[in-house]
Order: sequence, then structure tokens, then C-alpha cells
Amino acid sequence: MVIEELSQIVKEYGICGAGGAGFPTYAKFSNKVDTIILNCAECEPLLKLHRQLLRDRAYEVLKAFSIIAESIGAKEAIIVVKPSYKNTIAAVEAEIGAYKNMSLKLCKEVYPAGDEVVLIYEATGRVVKPGGLPVDIGVAVFNVETVYNVYEAVINHRPVTSKLVSVVGEVKEPKTVRVPLGMTVKEVVEMVGGITTKEPAYLMGGPMMGSVESEQHLITKTSNAIIVLPKDHYVIIRKESKPSIDLKRAAASCCHCEMCTDLCPRHLLGHPSNPHLFMRAATCKDVQNPQIFLDTMYCCSCGLCSMYACGQGLSPASLITLYKQGLRQNGVKPQVLEPAPVEPSRQYQQIPVERLMKRLCLTHYNVPAPLFEELQRAKRVKVKLSQHVGAPAVSVVSVGDKVVTGQLIAKSGDGLSLPVHASIDGTVLEVNNQFIMIDAV
Repeated sequence: MVIEELSQIVKEYGICGAGGAGFPTYAKFSNKVDTIILNCAECEPLLKLHRQLLRDRAYEVLKAFSIIAESIGAKEAIIVVKPSYKNTIAAVEAEIGAYKNMSLKLCKEVYPAGDEVVLIYEATGRVVKPGGLPVDIGVAVFNVETVYNVYEAVINHRPVTSKLVSVVGEVKEPKTVRVPLGMTVKEVVEMVGGITTKEPAYLMGGPMMGSVESEQHLITKTSNAIIVLPKDHYVIIRKESKPSIDLKRAAASCCHCEMCTDLCPRHLLGHPSNPHLFMRAATCKDVQNPQIFLDTMYCCSCGLCSMYACGQGLSPASLITLYKQGLRQNGVKPQVLEPAPVEPSRQYQQIPVERLMKRLCLTHYNVPAPLFEELQRAKRVKVKLSQHVGAPAVSVVSVGDKVVTGQLIAKSGDGLSLPVHASIDGTVLEVNNQFIMIDAV
């Protein structure tokens, strides 16, 4: 299969990164890439679905990974897994011998091992330039579920209509379940027996980079976890802090110890990410050196500076994110720079996930969440027209239309848009510029 053919299939079936921002997968295919990496580091505490899926679907994932490598002409395919994922490692080792240029790499049990820039360095020794893209150094990274979706598209001609979601925390039966796109958080949580706390908060994604959402939040192609925590839990309190108060607290109590910068994973790889300089300039309203504020563009928002490094409990990450968003909204783009040398002490400044979980008071929630791949049923879905980076899709159905699972209901719009397919069999109840509501048959 040639790269153009694979790109067309992946675009036609609506495949994007199954986590994070959801970068359209076809846009990562390039003949400039000589190395592809399968990301199974899954570094956020409590997240489990990638290791589970690779364990149970090793044949399918490795087959699709090899198809990607062959199509784009990659000379090397590297699967990155943590040593503690023993069953996943065994499953990969049982299949990997069938592929010539594919290898297994064990990464450290640290956070954020799954960050793209960190992962590439650990797997290849290459450093992505600040402001640059992995393709600039000949690398492309894909997560496990994304590659599995490529298999489903290429081999079984199935578009993305469902999502695996780990549901953990204050729930009766922690599980990883497959649900139709467009279900609500509340409905998915009910599938695992419901909540076990009186006043729940719903964290979508990991405790470090996830966001607090309502129970009516919709499942999309990038939803990978629902973590239910009490509203007064440390993680929730930190997530819901107000920037105006964070800034005042920083002005009053930041001691400029530089610990936030010392533990910054991008800084350790030579990127101009210096949270301590930003905190000093922002709290003192010192704009003599505007580059300090422009350098916020190089932050990966991993949250270590806020949730772990700062002894004062301040929030550099959230404040930096605000500045970064403001710059983007005003059309400012990061310059591509040459990285500084990797810090020699980097190996001693990485944060073990086990220690991070204890700091976040999450250890007792780290229990098995078995994977159930059978698709759960939904009575109604609200399928969003924008589920990833890029422009929203454009509806091609009308109220009253009958649709079946996998049917195209919205075509690609402009830019990096992807089509959207029906996630259940049913009747279209509502169409607007945000979602298409379908009632089950």
C-alpha cells in the first residue's frame, strides 16, 4: 500500500489521535519519516486502556503498525512500553518476530514518559526542536488505539464510531469499556455501577493534563478516561482554582526556588521553558524581556510544575497556559529554535509515577479496571462535529433521516477536518453546527 492510498483510507474513516488534541492521523504520514514510534508509555496515573488494548490486540496493532511503516517507507518501527506492563510485553514479544524492522523499547516508569518530545528522545536519542514537529527530525508517533483504528479501517473497512474509555476512581466497578461516540459521562459511569461518593467531580483524561467536566460532557474520539473523584479532592481543587487568585498567591509567596524549572521535562531536553522566569515576570508585571512570555509557547502543559514541583502549591502551568492561549488567539506562533544541550543531570530529575500518585493522593484508586471490548448500547447520542484539532465537519443528514452505525453523517470541512459517522442505528433528531443527535431504533 502506498502512502497516498493509506492517507485516503485513514481520512475517509475519520481517524485521529485517540487522545490528547486528536491530530488527524493522515497528516502524520510523510515520506520524510524514517522512524515511527508506537506510544504505549501511558504515563498519566490511573490510565490503563493502551496497555490493555495492546495486550489483547497485539496482532492487530502490530499488523497495522507494519502497514504504516511500509506505506511511508519508515526504516524503523519502535514499540515503547513500560517494564511493569508485563502481560503487554509478553503479547508483543509473541508477535513482533514476524516483522523485520520492528523493535520493543522499555521506557522508565516516570512522568511524562508519554509526552511526544520525551518519548522520542528516550526511544531514539533525537531531540525535537523547540517549536518544531517530530517530522522535522524524521519521526512520527502514534498511540495504540489510533493504530488499532487504522487496522479496523484498512482490514475491516470500519470507521471510528466508538471509543475505549477507562472509568476509575469513585465508581463501584472500575472498568475499561467500549462506548458509542456521543454518550454522556453520566451514562458511561452508570455502566460501571455508578458513583460511590456523594459529591462527585468528573475528570476527563489523566489527573495531570485532564480537565474537570460536567456529567453531561460528551464522549469524543479523544476521550480516554473518566476519573471520578470527590469534589474536595486535592486534584479537583487544584484544577478548579481561579487564575486571578493564582496570580495573587504567586505574587505573595513565590520564593523563586526554581524547582519548577529544574523538574520541567522540556527544559531538561534543552527547550527554552523556564517557569520560574515566567512567574517572576508575570507576578511583578515585568515586561522588559518579552521573550519570557513568548517562551510560554514551548510549554507542553504536563502540569509537573504546578502539581508536583512547587513547594508553595502555586500554579505555573495554568498561568502559562493562559498566556499561551492568548498568544495563539492573537496569531502568535512559536519560532523554531535550536535546542540547548540536554541537561546532564536529567536522569536524576525525572519523577517516578508511583511517587507522583502518592503526592496526588491517588494510590488507593490504582486498582484493576478490566477491559470489556463488547460495544455498550446507547439509547441516544449527540455526536460532535468537532472532535479533534482542525475545522468541524459539515452535516450531510437532516432531521428525520434514518441512519445506521458507520454511515457518513458529516463530511470533511476545511483544513485538517475529518468526516463523522453515525455511532448507533437510529433516527436523526437534531442537527446544528455543533452536533448531530441520533435516537436509537
